[in-house]
Amino acid sequence: MQDLLTAKRIAVVGLGQSGLATVRFLLSKGIKPVLMDTRKQPAGLEQIAAEKVDGIYLGELDANRLAQMELIIVSPGLSVKHPALRFAKLQGARIIGDVELFACYNTKPAVAVTGSNGKSTVTKLTEAMLQQSGINALAAGNIGLPVLDALSKGDTEVYVLELSSFQLETTEHLQLVAAANLNVSADHLDRYLDLADYAAAKQRIYQHSALAVYNAADSLTLPTSSGPRLGLSLQDNTSGYGIVHYQQQDYLLVAGAPLLPLSELSLFGKHNQFNALAAAALALAAGASREAIATTLKTFRGLAHRCELVLERQGVRWVNDSKGTNIGATLAALAGLRSSVEGKLILIAGGDAKGADLTELQPALLRDVQHLITLGQDGPAIAALMPNSTQVKTLQQAVKAAAELAKAGDMVLLSPACASLDMFKSYADRGEQFAAAVRELKP
Repeated sequence: MQDLLTAKRIAVVGLGQSGLATVRFLLSKGIKPVLMDTRKQPAGLEQIAAEKVDGIYLGELDANRLAQMELIIVSPGLSVKHPALRFAKLQGARIIGDVELFACYNTKPAVAVTGSNGKSTVTKLTEAMLQQSGINALAAGNIGLPVLDALSKGDTEVYVLELSSFQLETTEHLQLVAAANLNVSADHLDRYLDLADYAAAKQRIYQHSALAVYNAADSLTLPTSSGPRLGLSLQDNTSGYGIVHYQQQDYLLVAGAPLLPLSELSLFGKHNQFNALAAAALALAAGASREAIATTLKTFRGLAHRCELVLERQGVRWVNDSKGTNIGATLAALAGLRSSVEGKLILIAGGDAKGADLTELQPALLRDVQHLITLGQDGPAIAALMPNSTQVKTLQQAVKAAAELAKAGDMVLLSPACASLDMFKSYADRGEQFAAAVRELKP
């Protein structure tokens, strides 16, 4: 498969983090690609010397120039349905992504995770479990480190890949020890025809996996491919994974045996119990020990902006789930956290819903949330789902409004159900501003 790079005319389209990593990889192989980006001034382009490539073209994609290419390596941020790319494909160009190129050159075992929500937590948990087992594991992909940069780290023994639906669209030959599809909920419907189209992209993770790990409670994750499969559920442990009552406590059941009490898990919420099961299944498949898995689940601190406890003050817990950028993420947070809240649950939500049907939030809002505070582009649409909700213009105003409502035993949860770019640089910027506003509150 490494004959991919024998193509005479190769273009890299999209010069974000993964695109620049692709350029570096090609240059290391002695290849001078053509570079293209729809932006006039993509950040980081100064890293690439113009004389080392075969031309840099910025702005609107030139369909005729693309049609002259034999191989196009496209950024996951750019849809393969773009008219210029579709035209190039009709003229015979092969279109792949950086993960497909990784698949062609990787010789080490790999596991992978996809899903609308929870995939970053499961990826980092799996990496930590393997490392605790003495295995040099490296997380890469959608989580931050581009897969082609990861290839340059020669001492890696196992790759743990987080893969988005966008990355999977252009991946055909990725060989995996195990692959997990955690859940599928409405997201990116501004790019896909419908939920079924989005789910089909996620299904591609199972194509060449020795073990398919899926969510038994989510039919959209059920593998359509043949081969060994493992369904995970918190309600049914017949697969050997789940929750079991043992020694007068509820334990996490892993591979048919109790692993550790739920009370000893460092992450809170039912959704994180499921994430723990998924990570354990992947880590075991890649060679981790049960002892290392248990130790990791006791000590893993969690990821920033994912149901992260900012602080507890005067009996009120303030939780940052800014990574909740779609409806499914917020529903998972509400379902996972509500049982741990003695008093009221106050939710801050809103932003850019990316075309999602926000009415899917309404049953959970009416059941689990006592006060709703909204902001952002689609804040009014979310506010309309619940009587007596409060609408504000800034996140700082939302925090102040929540502080006036909250009393001991309550939880204030930022879980927007929306993307952040209508008001913030990123979900991380939104989460950091939330945390700063909370810490600035007067005791």
